[in-house]
Amino acid sequence: MSTPIPPRRFIVVSTRPRARLLLTAAAVLWLASLAAAWTWATRVAAPTLAEVREENRALAGQLAEQRRQLDELRQRSTTYRRSDEISRAANQELQQTLAEREEEIAQLRADVAFYERLVGASGQRRGLGVHSVRMEPGAEGAWLYTVTLTQNLNRGKISRGELTLQVDGVRDGKLASLRWPELLQREDAPGQAFSFRYFQQLEGSVMLPPDFAPNRVRVFLRAEGNTTEQAFPWEATQRAVATAGR
Repeated sequence: MSTPIPPRRFIVVSTRPRARLLLTAAAVLWLASLAAAWTWATRVAAPTLAEVREENRALAGQLAEQRRQLDELRQRSTTYRRSDEISRAANQELQQTLAEREEEIAQLRADVAFYERLVGASGQRRGLGVHSVRMEPGAEGAWLYTVTLTQNLNRGKISRGELTLQVDGVRDGKLASLRWPELLQREDAPGQAFSFRYFQQLEGSVMLPPDFAPNRVRVFLRAEGNTTEQAFPWEATQRAVATAGR
């Protein structure tokens, strides 16, 4: 009788605790290496980071200072520009005032010379005549005239009469003349009366058509049954003193 073979027994040994230990050890070593690397990098880079931070602070301060200087320069530029504009305006106004004063002085000198010739002992004696004519543009096609009459031939005599004007020019490409009634736009317009001993200024206004180009002003004086005529170039009437053309 054979001896029975006893059944085999298997012992199961678990390997998980060892694997966990290995993984834990590897993780610890990896973390330790990271910590060591971080520590080494920090020690090596710390001085450089401090310098960079210091440079950044210095650059930020320089940038703020440059911005402040730029704002200040802009403010100065604006102030200088305004000051320059004010100075230019004041200078232009001063030049205009000086020009006006010079014109007034010239006119006063001309008036003084005129009065000296008219009433002075050495002045040339002349009968009734037109000393000057001035035409100034007005509103809506009107022209304002100023005619200065003089006489010093007889100082005790009073000259009386009437004045009329005529304007010669070009209209529609042809020579044309506007007589006193046309200038005043009245068919029965009377002449302008005058009465003076030495001189008198007569003022008034006349109308010129838009398509009329004037080139001469004629002045007619009627006194004591006589009529005298004097002609003035239109360009001359635009100046302070117009000289008659004979």
